[in-house]
Amino acid sequence: MKIIKKRNFIIISIMLIVSIVLSACSNYNFKPTIEYQIEDFKMIDHRGETVTLDSLKGQPWIAMFIFTNCNTICQPMTLNMSIVQEKLKEKGLEDYKIVGFSVDPARDTPEVLSKYLKFFTVPDESKWHLLTGYDQKFIEQFALKSFKTLVKMPEDGDQVIHGSSFYLVDENGVAVKLYSGYSEEENSGQAVPYDEIAIDIETLINNMKKK
Repeated sequence: MKIIKKRNFIIISIMLIVSIVLSACSNYNFKPTIEYQIEDFKMIDHRGETVTLDSLKGQPWIAMFIFTNCNTICQPMTLNMSIVQEKLKEKGLEDYKIVGFSVDPARDTPEVLSKYLKFFTVPDESKWHLLTGYDQKFIEQFALKSFKTLVKMPEDGDQVIHGSSFYLVDENGVAVKLYSGYSEEENSGQAVPYDEIAIDIETLINNMKKK
């Protein structure tokens, strides 16, 4: 009799914990940490298709700055972005885009960007837009004005200076949150928050559907 009561107690406790967790998830309140209005743009993606700010509106998107000739953080960032997409796939989410702005547009033609992306196992390539089709001065000014981040081609060498953040942009074209897009093993405090990004995107999508 005591064994049955103990078993019932354990089952009830587990159900209570699950209920609390589910309730916490459903009541998650997304809080923007930034408010950057993205400037209008017209660019070409790795498929040769025209992409504008207006064409991205209507659903959230997550952005990063990379270039294919990068020998440091860009490949890890792209890999991390593919992991974020895997999290989104697990949640069954479809209403989002992934945008990568090339900071070396002279080298990064659509063909080069397409070849670059093929090195990565991405769950759904159709959601990606690796962008080019502008000059160096434009991307440096665009990054600073729209995302408050530095992009700079050095006078010596070909390794463009740029940040490693991921930016969450809402359905209205406003960047509302940024995350670490790259982390080194010894710097675990800046680990890429894959689950947080996925939950934030899910919340924006759900909030958008309620409007």
